[in-house]
Amino acid sequence: MLRPTMAAPRPTAAAPSGPETQATAAFRRLRAEILQGRLAPGARLKVLDLAARYAIGPAPLREALSQLAAEGLARRIEQRGFRVADADPADFTGLIRTRCLVEPLALREAVQCGDAAWEDGIAGAERRLARLPRSLERLRYVPNPAWEAAHLAFHRALIAACGAPPLIAFCERLREEADRYRALAGPLGYPSRDVAAEHAAIAAAALDRDAPRAAELLTQHLATTGDFVRQALDGVAATLGHGRRRMTHADHDADR
Repeated sequence: MLRPTMAAPRPTAAAPSGPETQATAAFRRLRAEILQGRLAPGARLKVLDLAARYAIGPAPLREALSQLAAEGLARRIEQRGFRVADADPADFTGLIRTRCLVEPLALREAVQCGDAAWEDGIAGAERRLARLPRSLERLRYVPNPAWEAAHLAFHRALIAACGAPPLIAFCERLREEADRYRALAGPLGYPSRDVAAEHAAIAAAALDRDAPRAAELLTQHLATTGDFVRQALDGVAATLGHGRRRMTHADHDADR
């Protein structure tokens, strides 16, 4: 299972020169690819292949992989290198449970401590989000990157005034891990769900300084999203498991 940490480096595509900065750039790029589902759970992370792909040497690439392993996003296999960490649907339940405990707590604190600038931030973020369609197409669900960015900004605005940067960083880490599962589950259209209304209700409760109500609505919002993702993951779990078994056997034969 992925291990939450108190700080979350932000992905970037920049690749400055120098062994140390190359390792950092490789770490961030690999981390982004794992969290966005572009590197599948259990996939082998071959040092020479990745070093060639990122145009860096094996040494900084190994350093980046070691950092990923320390964060729980990769596994070090004795004498056989690294693999992307597994993403067991069963672990997702605990992750969502943790989010439902931690993020509403941060929102309660923000309601208590937030000033006028915090209120303006929430109101503005909710308005921008409400103006954007979640899907790029009307007849089928196609994720809208602009909506995703505005959605992230809204959730960050909610807890921005909690007064505890480590708590905000922890919430961010949990969200990133949840997003990894969401990416692996595939596009989710949330049929029969009014996500915009949920966001509006959370914002209204926060701006009314009704901390219990805001926390309750946020908990429901996170749990509902978790239910949709969990159902989708259940649908692909067998396929992922079969693919991992085939990959393991193939790698074992190749290592002989």
